Amino acid sequence: MDIKRATEIIESLGVIEVSYNGDPIWLEDIDKENNTVKVKNINTAKELIVDISDLKED
Repeated sequence: MDIKRATEIIESLGVIEVSYNGDPIWLEDIDKENNTVKVKNINTAKELIVDISDLKED
């Protein structure tokens, strides 16, 4: 995934399925300087900071 698409997903009113390492996640915030995203694992509610390129739109 890239920054542009991640931004579109965060700003979207709909639900767009995204995963990190096979786990469903919710995008919380984007750090454009570092190409990272704060995400929340939907199954565990654990928050992580991950590289945008590691996210997959399902």
